[in-house]
Amino acid sequence: MTRNSDRFLTAFNRIDHRLRDIVGVKEFMPFSRLLDQAKRKDALVTKYEDDLRAYADLRNAIVHNRIALDYVIAEPHMEVVEKIEEIDAALAKPTLVGQMFDKKVYVFQEKDSLQHVLKVIKSRKYTQFPVYNQEQFKGLVTTVGITNWLATTMTDNQLPKQIPTLQDILLHEKKRVNYKFISRYITIYEAEEIFKRGVERGQRFEALLITEHGKPQQKLLGMVTPLDIMNID
Repeated sequence: MTRNSDRFLTAFNRIDHRLRDIVGVKEFMPFSRLLDQAKRKDALVTKYEDDLRAYADLRNAIVHNRIALDYVIAEPHMEVVEKIEEIDAALAKPTLVGQMFDKKVYVFQEKDSLQHVLKVIKSRKYTQFPVYNQEQFKGLVTTVGITNWLATTMTDNQLPKQIPTLQDILLHEKKRVNYKFISRYITIYEAEEIFKRGVERGQRFEALLITEHGKPQQKLLGMVTPLDIMNID
C-alpha cells in the first residue's frame, strides 16, 4: 500500500518542477526562493503560497530525517495529502476564464432606451450592460450609472419626461472605464488578481469582458463580475 508520505513527496516534487517551469530555471534553487519568483508570474501560485511554504517544511522533515527506507519521521494526514494533490492538479491544468465563463452575453446598443434596459433588469436580474455602437464597444452601463442619471436629472422630485438612451446613461457612470477586456486564455486566478489590483489602485472594475485575445474589437465571449469571483472556491 502506498504510504501518505510517498504520495505527498510525489505531489511536492511535481509542484517543484512546475514552479521551475514557471520561473524558467533548471539549476537548483531553494524552494522558498523559487516560490518567491513563481508567485510574481502566476496568480495561482500566490493563491497557494501559504500552503506551499508549510508543505515545504513538512517535506524537509520527511526527507532530511529519514534514517531507513521504511522509517518516516512525519507521516502526513490524509487531508494534507489530498490538499497537496489538489494543488498539484490545479497548477498542472489551471481553469481558464474561457472555460468557466464562456457564455452568451446580453449586449445593448447606444440608442437602446433606458426603458428597454429596465425590462431586462426586471426579467433577468442583470446589473452590468455592455454597450455597443454597431460592433464597436462604447462602455459598460451599470445599475449605479442608472441611479446616478436619476439623481442628477430629477428636478423638484420629478423625473424628466424624455426617456434617455444608454448613450446618455454612459455619461453618468462614475468611472467611465469600469471594465477591462481580458483573453479567454488567462486563468480564473489571474482574473481574481486583476480585480484585486484594480481595487488597490483605486480602479474598481465592475466586470471583465472576455474576448479571444482580450481585444475590444473581438467578439464578446463572456463576462466575469466580482460576484462571480467570490463564488469560486
